[in-house]
Amino acid sequence: MRAAERFPRGGPTASQCCISVFGKMGYALPGREIANPAFSGDNFKQRLHMTRKHPKYKRVLLKLSGEALMGARDYGLDPVTVDRIAAEIRDVARSGVQLSIVIGGGNIFRGVSGAASGMDRATADYMGMLATVINALAMQNALERLGVHTRVMSAIPMASVCEPYIRRRAIRHMEKGRVVIFTAGTGNPFFTTDSAAALRASEMQVDALLKGTKVDGVYSSDPTRNRKAKRYDRMKYLEVLARDLKVMDSSAISLARQSGIPIIVFSIFTHGAFADVLRGKGKFTIITDNKV
Repeated sequence: MRAAERFPRGGPTASQCCISVFGKMGYALPGREIANPAFSGDNFKQRLHMTRKHPKYKRVLLKLSGEALMGARDYGLDPVTVDRIAAEIRDVARSGVQLSIVIGGGNIFRGVSGAASGMDRATADYMGMLATVINALAMQNALERLGVHTRVMSAIPMASVCEPYIRRRAIRHMEKGRVVIFTAGTGNPFFTTDSAAALRASEMQVDALLKGTKVDGVYSSDPTRNRKAKRYDRMKYLEVLARDLKVMDSSAISLARQSGIPIIVFSIFTHGAFADVLRGKGKFTIITDNKV
């Protein structure tokens, strides 16, 4: 068939041709979608699927300490640091991972420290819970300025500020692609935000509990003070408890072990580390009894 018969005007129109993913020209013939098989729907979808970086975990909970939000300050919130961490969270949220967060309040007030100063422990813990609400609202503000839909859910009802914690509603938020920040701990004194993170992770049935710290894993001792501290790539729950390593408090580790949720410790201060960990890459320590 001559070109004039294929294309009455002597050549393909703009709608009859396109450039393939390999840089070749394909012509749309009458009665056919595309002449070049590289353009077929199945082939194109397959190539697109292969180029995406799929996360290893589909639903996770990120635990951040309040101190992680201080930056170089001695107290409170550093806006630059909050924005940087929010950007890391945004990148993960956009990858399709269902994400929830628990943030401590140690940058503002720590209940144990208040009790050590003579304050009633229960009162001091409630004050610490309110500090976590401040951090959660700051992170929500930073995330929403980046275009990430975020919900703050508090274990202590405060309707004018945030939503009350309801398990099924929290799950629904995540299924809709929203980031959920759990705040006010468990709502009870004598429990740390580590325990709250393990509790919420169990309730949300997450695939992993990630703890973002200042270092890139679990060490035998504080690596900032001991250069010879040994770093572990993998540990079991009971090993962490037996060696009394200050990863999370013992209640949190025990609950994670009971629920079969792996704990992954990584550096939240390393650019891109959060996203890398979710793809099984980068430097981190995983705590689990399972073979991963």
